[in-house]
Amino acid sequence: MPRCSSPLLLAVLLFWGLAATSRAEPAAPARPSVPAVVQTTLTSAPRQIRQFAFDGDADSYFASKDNAGADDHFTLIFDQPVAVKGVTVTTGKPKGGDGLDAGNLEISGDGKKFESFVAFKEGVARAKPEGRKVQAIRIKPGKDLEHPLVIREFAIESDPPVAVFKYPIEIVVDVSDAPDMKEWAEKTARVCERQYPMICEELRSDGFKPRNTITMRLRNDYQGVAAAGGGRITGSVEFFQAHPDDIGAMVHETVHCIQEYRTGNNPGWLVEGIADYIRFFKYEPGKLRPLNPDRARYDGSYRVTAAFLAFVTEKYDNELVRKVNKTMREGEYKEEIWKTLTKKSIKELDDEWRASFKK
Repeated sequence: MPRCSSPLLLAVLLFWGLAATSRAEPAAPARPSVPAVVQTTLTSAPRQIRQFAFDGDADSYFASKDNAGADDHFTLIFDQPVAVKGVTVTTGKPKGGDGLDAGNLEISGDGKKFESFVAFKEGVARAKPEGRKVQAIRIKPGKDLEHPLVIREFAIESDPPVAVFKYPIEIVVDVSDAPDMKEWAEKTARVCERQYPMICEELRSDGFKPRNTITMRLRNDYQGVAAAGGGRITGSVEFFQAHPDDIGAMVHETVHCIQEYRTGNNPGWLVEGIADYIRFFKYEPGKLRPLNPDRARYDGSYRVTAAFLAFVTEKYDNELVRKVNKTMREGEYKEEIWKTLTKKSIKELDDEWRASFKK
């Protein structure tokens, strides 16, 4: 190309070059991450839960309670197949020990049929499927080990990306009172684990770190439906045998485990209302039965308060529940919070909400 000797021409060319750049097509939005779940034959050691193996934190790790055998496996299953470019799995404790030297990394295109892809060497397996469609990655010991299986981290490069467990959780089931309820309880626990990130996001606050383990126990002598406190959920055997589809009740109790209000000055109607708001407007929207407009009040608790919260949230502040929850978690809830967030008192909001029934 010949040199441009004219400053004016150079300026014109530069202008049109910048204009063309500004008219360039915007970058395509990032594809949403694909969720994953863990399936394993191994029981977790105390405080070393399954999801620590894929949480993006090299200092956390999964460890089995007992030594792993050749028939055991630890499998990461994606909600849908993804094009995997590379996988690195690191085993062993962060400070050394219990690395897997005899074992294989297996992959599956459908989450059912697996093939061995690469062997572990010095505790690490590296695979390059080069864009192959994969729905599951499995670790299989090559022999009976003389130590627990310890998995520090999966690192997966794929399109779309697979979402790490941002809020690692494991719900441990206790069905000693009703062994025949084990299948139902395990299924319910996995549902609550799946909803855990959503609940944590809805109720997040600065400096708060949700717990990593919850115990879910079914009891014959429990007379209510379910209750929660201190990271423990108790459910009625009789109720859930009669209402096996009411998994939302356990999602409600999982919310209580995340609320973690440490003071007793929070109004009970609001505590339960927030839990039912998460249940009926985030977990299972559309399942809330119609309310009686003549009896509905903001402090009616449970479903009634949940509907009130949904109305105020939609009309005034999409993050209202999270902000109110923050004051409750910090022991600073006062009724004035409603006026701060909406410019209206809670009585005015209640009148406005109940008036909406007539419309």
